[in-house]
Amino acid sequence: MQNFLFKYFPINHTGRDFVVGDIHGMFSSLEKLLENISFDPCIDRVFSVGDMIDRGKESYRVSEFLDYPWFHSIMGNHESMLLDARVSEHNLHSWIKYNGGAWWKELSKEEQDNIHNKISKLPYLFEIETAIGSVGVAHADLPSDRNWVDIVKTISNDYELKQYTLWSRLRHKKMKVQNSTSPVEGIQLVVMGHTPHKEPLHIENVFYIDTGATYTDNKNLASLTLLQVHPQLEVHQLSTQETTTSKST
Repeated sequence: MQNFLFKYFPINHTGRDFVVGDIHGMFSSLEKLLENISFDPCIDRVFSVGDMIDRGKESYRVSEFLDYPWFHSIMGNHESMLLDARVSEHNLHSWIKYNGGAWWKELSKEEQDNIHNKISKLPYLFEIETAIGSVGVAHADLPSDRNWVDIVKTISNDYELKQYTLWSRLRHKKMKVQNSTSPVEGIQLVVMGHTPHKEPLHIENVFYIDTGATYTDNKNLASLTLLQVHPQLEVHQLSTQETTTSKST
């Protein structure tokens, strides 16, 4: 059976590939960061770890970006909340009141339907072939006791695994406390977001790149991170408060 929650991308022979951390409606910041690195939409690609929406002022632009042929995203927990909001009034109220979904009320029914349709088709995992090896993209976490091939094989039919990839912070917590983690076997690198961190966190073959772009009043966060994964590994960052920095890893 075909796995609709996983998508594979062959190597980009002509341009560069980037993975962007949680955007949360800060699409103008992404555009500025792409401008800073001379992004070429004809040959370069951007892959999102999810959580494109909520909290930031430009969440409505998610449909625009999902239409770009160079932009690809997996499901984040905030996209999942958007889908759940159509299931019940309770879910809708919780999302709007507590999780940054107030922007949804400002859209027409046609705009809502368009965004809902696009988001409902997002996969949960990406695998990108690159010059440094295969790079996996997941939103929040992957179980430490399962390898990449097994996770990919079972994601479509395993509800608990799907929820784990969207919501878990277990690995990230252990990484911060112990400064170590078990590598994800069967893949060269896995890039994830979900948990805001002052700087990208890279231990073993796990790379967390949510640096809290939407928290513009928090001096310890407030930056958008773009991780170049092809043809080499390089971190680019834009402060959503003031300046831009770029550094290599």
